[in-house]
Amino acid sequence: MLNFLLKRFALAIPTLIAVSFLVFLAARLAPASPIDIIAGEKATPETKARLAHEYGLDRPFLVQYVDYVGKIVLHGDMGRSFSRDRQPVRDMIRQDFPVTAQLAICAILFALVIGLPVGVFAALYHNSWFDRAAMATVVALVSVPSIVLGPLMALLFAVKLGWLPVSGWEPITILVGGKFYITTVNPKYLILPTIALGSRSAAIMARFMRASLLEVLRQDYLRTAMAKGLSRGKAVWRHALKNAALPVLTIVGTNFGYLLTGSFVIETIFQIPGIGYTSIDSITKRDYAVIQGMALLVAVVFLVVNLIVDILYGVIDPRVRREA
Repeated sequence: MLNFLLKRFALAIPTLIAVSFLVFLAARLAPASPIDIIAGEKATPETKARLAHEYGLDRPFLVQYVDYVGKIVLHGDMGRSFSRDRQPVRDMIRQDFPVTAQLAICAILFALVIGLPVGVFAALYHNSWFDRAAMATVVALVSVPSIVLGPLMALLFAVKLGWLPVSGWEPITILVGGKFYITTVNPKYLILPTIALGSRSAAIMARFMRASLLEVLRQDYLRTAMAKGLSRGKAVWRHALKNAALPVLTIVGTNFGYLLTGSFVIETIFQIPGIGYTSIDSITKRDYAVIQGMALLVAVVFLVVNLIVDILYGVIDPRVRREA
């Protein structure tokens, strides 16, 4: 297993280099540059040239890229924002990422609590009214994107009924054990974005869990276990669920990566100050440093999540450990 982990870490290095290079190149292929936005439409060519020299954007492309990678490797310096008063990108990530992580964790927990039980019961009661209703709901939730579901929920539960706030993020501080404080968010601001972000993942997990469990229920070893006197419920609990969960584990890991880094639309709709909201703002302002930093963060998150999924595979399935 140790050799397997070392190989995965070794493969992660060229992946991060490739991602950083492609994002670095794509940002500079955009029609406008941060200099155009900072200087304004009426700026003279001399003013733009002076700003480009000041920000180091007049150097050759490869020189800029090597300098950028070198600062990250040697000092952990991801550059400074062009639009946020030259704030370090590292500090922006440290400030905004916990907000997105909290939202993503709530969304994945919502998806697990809703999606997995629905998938299990739909498989156990195959072709029943519950199965048909659950699969119809799954198709509807998969078909409706969060950019549509979010505003609809806000219109119904916030504007029409007035039960929840339309948008915003209200941090609160809680004293834990009388010793230290933790900063979280008022739960009422989490409900709508959590459901809007996690509904599609819940539907996908329900669908995959149902398909995986149906396949396991048809296996000979499960019929043999029940033929030897084990009840259907105990056979499913002891044998079927563990084996059916293996394919679903990959879906859970992939969805968590998307939730952790793909909540851009939801954060923009509900005005949540996370990395999604920051990324959209940086793209509109052509803020190269922030765009590159957020893209690298996304790549690191996906690599870490995939590594954790591989480790969990080994924990659940002994065959994976032996192969590793």
